[in-house]
Amino acid sequence: MGLFNKFFKGPEIDQAKSDANRSKMRACFDQAVENGTEYKLAAGYTEDVSRFNYGLVHGSKSKIGSLIVGWNEQNETIVVVPTTPDLDECSNPVYYRRSEIYKAYRNKYPTDAFIIYPDKKGYIAINIFEWLEDESNYIYIDQEAEAKAFTDFFMNHFKTK
Repeated sequence: MGLFNKFFKGPEIDQAKSDANRSKMRACFDQAVENGTEYKLAAGYTEDVSRFNYGLVHGSKSKIGSLIVGWNEQNETIVVVPTTPDLDECSNPVYYRRSEIYKAYRNKYPTDAFIIYPDKKGYIAINIFEWLEDESNYIYIDQEAEAKAFTDFFMNHFKTK
């Protein structure tokens, strides 16, 4: 039984790579966000799905965007910093303050995402993961505790319905 488990337990997480990315994530976030050290962090992604229909050919294409997601329980604020999977570039932060959003909820289907509507016209879907092997599309980081902490924060402070 032990030999069987050794062969079929799946890929191992490279903790050194994960820890290095955790440090890069913190540095990038702190540089982009004023008082960034006051926020807890998790890696996430958002997905833009475009559908097409060419007569007999139907389908969809997905574009994945990597995110650094910070949250501050005291201020009830989520800050999203778009980045690249290798964390070499960071864009401008977007702030979502609980007092300023139209609505927010957790959507379990088709993916487990946290949906925030800052107003009636636009929204962001934030997906937080424990670990994903595909480092070409996602930040390589082991973050089971952070994923749980963000979920708890969102459900206790942001959820509106």
